[in-house]
Amino acid sequence: MRSLTRRDFLGSLGAGLFVPTFGGCLAGRSVLSAEKAKQVRPNILMILVDDMGYADPSCYGGTLTIPTPNIDRLAREGIRFTQFYVNSPVCSPSRVALMTGQYPARWRIFTYLDRRELNQKRRMADYLDPSAPFLARQFKAAGYAAAHFGKWHMGGGRDVGDAPLPTEYGFDESSVAFEGLGDRLLIRGDGLSNQSARLGRGQITWVEKHQITQIRVDQTLDFIRRHQDKPFYVNVWFNDVHDPHLPAPEQLEKFRPYSDNPYVQKFYAVLEEMDRQIGRLLNGLAEMGLEEKTLVILTSDNGPTDWANYYKEGWLPPGSVGDFKGRKWSLYEGGIRMPFILRWKGIIPAGKVNQTTVVCGADLFPSLCTLAGVSLPSGVQLDGEDVSAAFLGADIERKEPIFWYYPNDPRPGKPENVSPVLAVREGPWKLLAGLKGQNRQLYNLADDPNERENLAQRNPQTAQRLWEELRAWADSVGLER
Repeated sequence: MRSLTRRDFLGSLGAGLFVPTFGGCLAGRSVLSAEKAKQVRPNILMILVDDMGYADPSCYGGTLTIPTPNIDRLAREGIRFTQFYVNSPVCSPSRVALMTGQYPARWRIFTYLDRRELNQKRRMADYLDPSAPFLARQFKAAGYAAAHFGKWHMGGGRDVGDAPLPTEYGFDESSVAFEGLGDRLLIRGDGLSNQSARLGRGQITWVEKHQITQIRVDQTLDFIRRHQDKPFYVNVWFNDVHDPHLPAPEQLEKFRPYSDNPYVQKFYAVLEEMDRQIGRLLNGLAEMGLEEKTLVILTSDNGPTDWANYYKEGWLPPGSVGDFKGRKWSLYEGGIRMPFILRWKGIIPAGKVNQTTVVCGADLFPSLCTLAGVSLPSGVQLDGEDVSAAFLGADIERKEPIFWYYPNDPRPGKPENVSPVLAVREGPWKLLAGLKGQNRQLYNLADDPNERENLAQRNPQTAQRLWEELRAWADSVGLER
């Protein structure tokens, strides 16, 4: 496939094969012809970082004393969004939304998947139903080679040994961690890894945690090299930034002078190493001549850790949300607003910062299908919106609100970070509330992105309207009052 320039691509749009209206919302779904799609559809490489906070990359103005030059390179060569949301403040449901284009509550996944007894207590499924729409399956059906390397956590692990393998969701190859089945990397001396090994169902490789990100990059580059003759869709989902942070000893020594907080020292060490490995990945694409054929996406699944033990020991937890309120396990901004960067050289304008378009994880399914000329699953109503015009550089206005449910299980370690269990974002307004409408908190994020002033009493009509929308949504996905 020849290198595609932005002029070529936008020319195909103007030819009526693809119909976004760049001043506003898309006029419709992808209408690329199959033959034209083969010429313009990009490879997709999705980098998902586990528990990386909004302000951890230096290009997001973080307070960290170390740079992230390779993440910054992606932003410099592509587009960076400042109002991107994941659909849950914890891993499993956040990942389900990214892959299905639907709210995870529709699949009875409200928090992270655990052992059967706890899943049942939480009224959750043990794994994502393989009948769910799945992004990789759509791309594979369209002729893409598909692979997943890294954390999975959509089923399998603990005592759940009957979960579907990633290949049952559309991947040709996969290598996961202890929260999944099939071929996997397990951590020496880790209890959950030992549990996973007893489940079998795949080739198991024992490693040190600090080796995993490098191995994931090696696996990804190897797969891409072997599939250069066709388009590819690859997830590379890193988990070294998830605590406990276990850097290589020599890497940790570099960062002992940077902080008195031993947890922050370890975090800096793994963050820098992850950024270095992202650089290896980007350099590998360049060496293979694939930069102008590959859409690279980078984001995180939820905010940074907030275990109570950090505070009890007298330390602040590592990872930064900047000035936002909340962290992991919170529906305040710090738990759900994430870095989001896209780069497709020659197509996406370089160095753009989109500060106005509100995007969520579920939007990736319809938007990536549009950009690649891949058909959407028939008979399925996705919750995500097609915001592909924004991915190409337009500022667009979202049509529908975004909704969240998180049952505060686990709870943040800092009491101020514990949020109501429901939330909705519509325009500049964000409402949080309990299942029965109690504890309503209304914020105008255009004026108050840090959620400091609750406007529910001063704007009762707005609060009531948003509550009625939120409750109707909760009913539609089967949440009990």
